[in-house]
Amino acid sequence: MFVLTAALLTPARFPSVLGDDYPAACAALGLEPYADGYGLVFGQDGLGARWTVVVDDVSLVAVAISSWDCGMAYDLSPDENSVVAGLPGWPLDVISVAPGVPAPHDPEPEEGDPAPLAPPSGDVWGPVQRRLGADEVALQWATWRAQVSDDSQGPSEPSTEPAEAVTPSVPDPYDGVRKALSELRGYLEVAPPVGRVRSQVTEEDGARLLRADGPGWSFVARTDDMAFVLLDAVPREVLPVARGPMLPALLEGLDAMAVRAS
Repeated sequence: MFVLTAALLTPARFPSVLGDDYPAACAALGLEPYADGYGLVFGQDGLGARWTVVVDDVSLVAVAISSWDCGMAYDLSPDENSVVAGLPGWPLDVISVAPGVPAPHDPEPEEGDPAPLAPPSGDVWGPVQRRLGADEVALQWATWRAQVSDDSQGPSEPSTEPAEAVTPSVPDPYDGVRKALSELRGYLEVAPPVGRVRSQVTEEDGARLLRADGPGWSFVARTDDMAFVLLDAVPREVLPVARGPMLPALLEGLDAMAVRAS
């Protein structure tokens, strides 16, 4: 197989297109949620067919991803003994293609094969798109933060997608925000499925970036700053939550119970 790219599927880091938490992400691929996680290798076979190969050599895949992120070449060639499953299709958009083979396409199905994996549509708004939007806010935190003044508690209007005007049929989108914050406080009392709340280090001042998801909402925050919420009920709107007097304690509690990534 020609390897094109890869991703991690671990409690602390998994493609959010697959689910709100680590067990859900594993279930989407028919995998058991083992604590050590998996590596996902995306490639094409000699006929050009798309394949997602699941391996249990997480360290190998992590090293490959780190090398690629640094602009370094790395030949990711998992040992056959590490292969857990080979799934047709790709669950994510993969831009690169293998040279010298036909264009990417789903392999010819055989009896008993699962339906090919496919990336989500960009034409609709739902849980997958909402989680991807939250991932984008986390990735571009500084850009989104710059759109909001410190005392702002209303919807932001950044020029960068995925923000748009609030849907008129939702008179107060902050009802959904308050519900999300209430459910986040509930996470501090009854632990949610592993990976539902994740924490990763930032480059500034030792603060950490939090990502959390729940039924109908996604949450992004910095432990030393404010938060943003995205809702299924308010398509493509990014709703800021001012730091205020109560948010710091919530962020501290979430960070303490979150699955932590470096």
